[in-house]
Formats: sequence, structure tokens, C-alpha cells
Amino acid sequence: MLDFPRWKTISIWLIIILGLVFSIPSMVPEKTVESWPSFVPKERVNLGLDLAGGSHILLEADVADVTKMRLETMEKTVRSLMRGERGSGNSIEIGDVRRDNNKVSFTVNNPAQVQEARQRLDRETQVATGQRDWNITVADTNRFTLTPTKAGIDNAVNSAMDVATEVVRKRIDEMGTREPTIIRASADRIVVQVPGLQDPNALKELLGQTARLEFKMVNDEPDARAQAAQGVAPPGYEIVPSAEATGGTELLARQVMISGERLINATQGYDQNGRPVVDITFDSQGANTFARVTQQNTNKRFAMVLDGKVLSAPTINEPILGGRAQISGNFNVDSANQLAIALRSGALPVKLTVVEERTVGPDLGADSIRKGVLAGVIATTAVLVLMLVSYGRFGFYADVALVINIFLILAVMALFNATLTLPGIAGFVLTIGAAVDANVLINERIREELKRGRTAVMAIEHGYKEASRAIFDANITNVIAAALMFWFGSGPVKGFAVVLTIGIITSVFTAVTMTRMFVAHWVHKTRPTALNI
Repeated sequence: MLDFPRWKTISIWLIIILGLVFSIPSMVPEKTVESWPSFVPKERVNLGLDLAGGSHILLEADVADVTKMRLETMEKTVRSLMRGERGSGNSIEIGDVRRDNNKVSFTVNNPAQVQEARQRLDRETQVATGQRDWNITVADTNRFTLTPTKAGIDNAVNSAMDVATEVVRKRIDEMGTREPTIIRASADRIVVQVPGLQDPNALKELLGQTARLEFKMVNDEPDARAQAAQGVAPPGYEIVPSAEATGGTELLARQVMISGERLINATQGYDQNGRPVVDITFDSQGANTFARVTQQNTNKRFAMVLDGKVLSAPTINEPILGGRAQISGNFNVDSANQLAIALRSGALPVKLTVVEERTVGPDLGADSIRKGVLAGVIATTAVLVLMLVSYGRFGFYADVALVINIFLILAVMALFNATLTLPGIAGFVLTIGAAVDANVLINERIREELKRGRTAVMAIEHGYKEASRAIFDANITNVIAAALMFWFGSGPVKGFAVVLTIGIITSVFTAVTMTRMFVAHWVHKTRPTALNI
């Protein structure tokens, strides 16, 4: 136990030095760290919302919006299947596909093709688990009705929330904020915490924007517009409100000629009159589709629809080639930039609304840090004095290990880009007190071995050997408890669990391995015949 080869000694000192180096950036002002040379480590422990201040927003998904999108998708799927696309076979003639009362319905014109239509729908609506995400009923021998099942909606909501979480993360990263926390809080809720952001309005506007962009053709035929003016849309068309404050509506084709999914870039720019616009670029497939549609519909109007509202509906004067276009509207620079960010990060697959918000001021966070540091200093000082008085030289070794342990915790948190919260400070202080438990067990065991008449060297040998078993068993149970807190707990509890776990691992290293190295070198150097412990 007391034999320490040179490679092991070098390895331990290397860990200590690296711990000191990586912990220093977290203890000096951020501006100072930024001025350091590029080869110097700059990783810092991030402060959570309760310490740095910032904004907390709780977003809730609109489940009805998911259902609406599923109905729209199923309408397109039905048209595609019946046309014989996706390798489904010959074309099947059908009547108008309608969406109403959370159902999709259509008729098969030829009774002889009803069975084939049913088989195509059966294959399309059966998921991998063997369940169906749509119920299919047939009335009057040829009238099909498709209704989403609860299991299908639940799966769609879960999938949409996973995608929405990543889209929210991309949008916040585009804002240049530092270390936001974005987590699923429940089946239909997302928690967003952005440290350092004191004004949440811009964040709410950005996250509340679905950014579902669609290009649709406008129906300007007098008869159709007269019918729409009475609130009734002809088959295959829909009445869409304008985004302008003055109101108004447009009669648009339900079929989307191209969607925002084909965008590869969106930036804020200016038109020829100096007004803010959003410049968009399509991928190759989108560019080809856009060029073909504009060629086929020259001198007709097409509408740019964002989140169900018409931004503008210009006339196609000539084919638009090259895959580039401009989105115009009643923009200022900030709103155009926000829309560009939203389009670049992708559309939200579900509408999110803010159901809770709160802002933590930096003064409150600074006060929490001061009190947390004060508690840590008092706890550390008390433990250092107690160990030194109780165990002499061995207490001094434990004190050195405890101080190094503090630096190692900071270093590990910085390397893993961990966030320190107020409960994390509590875990930090608790770790300081618990870190010397191992040394207490070792030193008391050495005392017992001395009382049994063992020599100083043999007492140290047996003390470390026998106490180490109890130390590892106790700390393994602590790590299990911390892991369960992290797995089942919320944000503050997770912060406590992370710091506690890191502290347990580093404290076992410093309290057992490091102090044993100190003691081993002292024993080999002095060969003591008696111990004052």
C-alpha cells in the first residue's frame, strides 16, 4: 500500500497541476481570461440563472396545431397515394379531399377501385409497432374517412416536441447567448433559461414564431373572389388572413408550391427602396421547383405565407431563376433579422406559447454568490482547523488534499462545461465537509492499529488498506443517490447532483490516493518508529 512507483507519483502530480491550471479561469474576471493567449485554457464554470441573472420561459405546445398539421399532411398523402406515386400503382380517380371536424374524407369515383384504395391507406397508416395512427372507415361503399387515433397523436406530439426542442436551441444559439438551458419539462412543455438576458421580450417573440413559410398561388378569378367575400372558399382553396395591421384576406390554393423546408439560408437585407426584407436561398430541388412554378404562372400572383398569414402577394412578372427570392412585409431591421434567424434554424413543427416567464436580476445573483462563497470559506476554514488540531501531520495532509480537491472540482466542471447554480453551491459546501470523512476513517483506523500494538509503518499500512473498503462502499452509495437525483430531479436538483457527484469522485482521489502518496514519501524518508496522531 505504501509503495509508490515513480510513474504513479508523476501521474498524480500531473493531475494536480492540470487541475490548478483549468480551475484558474473560473476564479478570475471573464475579461481577463479573454485577453490571455490562445494556447492558455479558457474554459470556465458557467453560472446558472439564479446566480448570473437572466430570463426563464416555459413554453407549451399547442396539441391542436399538431393535429391540424397531421390532417394537412394526410390530405397531401391521400392525393399522392391515389395518383399512384410512391410506387403505389395505377392512378385511382377520387373526388375532392376535404378536411373538417379533425377528419380527412374523400370519395373514390370508380367502385371497382375501392378495395385497392383501402389497401394503399392500410399500408400507409400502419406504423412499425403494428398499431395504426389513423382509423379508416368507409361509408356508402366509396366514401373514405380517416380519423387520427390517440396513440398516433401522442406519437406525433412527442416527435414534434423533440424537433421543437432542437429548433429552439438553434434559435437561441443564433442570438449569441451564453450557455442556455433548454430541456423538455413534460410531454408538451419546454423550459428555456438564458443566463444574462434581462429583457425576455425579443426571446419570446423569436420562440413564439413558428416560422412555417409557404408559397401558394393566389386565385384572382372574379367569381371565386366573390364567393370568398361571402366567407366560402371554392374546393381546393382557402381564405387566409393578411399579416398587415389593416386586415384583409387572400384566396389561396391549398396546395403548397414550395415550403420553407427547402431553404438553405435566410439573411436580413434591403430592397431597392431601402426597406428591410429577408433574402432567402433555396436548395437545388427548391430552386428548380420555384423556377418551374414561376415559369408556369407568369403574370399571376403568388403569396408568401408565414404562420398562416399572408406577408405579401406580388405578381410574378418573370420567371425567378437561381433559387433566390425576397420576403417583404411590414418589417423593421429587428423583426426582419428575427425572421431570418427563425427561418435559418427551421420551422417549429408545433406552435409554442409562453405560459410562464420570470426574470432574475443580476443583483440577486451576485448576493447569492457572495453568501455561497462566504459559507464555503467558513466551512473550509472550520474543517481545516479541526483536522489540523485533531490529527497533526496527518491532518495537515488531509487539509492539503481538501484545498486541491476544491480546485479539481472547479477544473472538472469547467472541462465538462457544467453550470453552477445556487443548489450547486450547496452541493459544493456539502462536498467540502464530506471530503474529509475518508481521512477521518483512515486516521481513526491507524489509531486503532497503534493501540493494538502494531508498528508505525504497519499501522499506516493496515489503516489505509482496511479503511479504503468502507470509503469506497460509502461513496458508491452516494454516487448512486446523486445519479437518481439527476435522473428524476428537475433543474435545481440536477445542479446539486452534478456538483455532488464530481465532488465525491475528486474527494476520493484526493483523500485516499493523494494523502497516501504524501504519507508514503514521508514514511520512506523518515522511517518513523512512533506516530503522533
